[in-house]
Amino acid sequence: MKYVLFDLDGTLLPMNQDIFVKSYFKELIKRISPLGYEPQAIINGVWNGMKQMVINNGLKTNEEVFWDSFCHDFGEDILQHKRDFDDFYKTDFHQVKKVCGFTPKAEETILMLRQMNIKTVVATLPVFPASAIEARIRWAGIDPNLIEFYTSYETSHFTKPNPAYYQELLNRLDADPEDCLMVGNNVDEDMIAKTLGMSVFLLTDDLINEHDKNIAQYPNGSYDDLQAYITSVC
Repeated sequence: MKYVLFDLDGTLLPMNQDIFVKSYFKELIKRISPLGYEPQAIINGVWNGMKQMVINNGLKTNEEVFWDSFCHDFGEDILQHKRDFDDFYKTDFHQVKKVCGFTPKAEETILMLRQMNIKTVVATLPVFPASAIEARIRWAGIDPNLIEFYTSYETSHFTKPNPAYYQELLNRLDADPEDCLMVGNNVDEDMIAKTLGMSVFLLTDDLINEHDKNIAQYPNGSYDDLQAYITSVC
């Protein structure tokens, strides 16, 4: 095995997804609404942009698709505030850390992999800019320098659960599916990597299983179980 791919939210960074989203929008509205935008319009615009990224056909980056959607909702003038959005993720966004959990097992596992000469990739939903991804990696207590690569909306043309997201990542890493293990807590978004031939491990601490699938079909368990699994297959 050459790479272990980790999901971020609910995997490296423990969290309740609903609480995270509410806190995120609260901070975003505080920053952006004074620029002349209604709070609910901001929320609707972000959701619309995320929906467009989910159905991205790969002709544009997710960043381009998101801002095309924002321009459709607010007009081209919204682009003059793109710098405000970018700055938000470097400043006010960090307040959201307060609603996230923490587990030392995340860094411990990555350091274990480093000792085994296995590279680590953060394969997170690429609907945020790189600054927001790197911030959440740090919230998880992990030095981004330990990460070989992480997906963001600037570099990705697809999102989970589209298998093309994982294929694009494989192409970027110049890796075969058999070289990789995907670790995540979302059955639909993370375990789909198995369809490409990757090994998978379902972390159950913050399990998301919206369609009540039988998780026994996947190796699964806690971080301790994950470490034991990695040791057994490597």
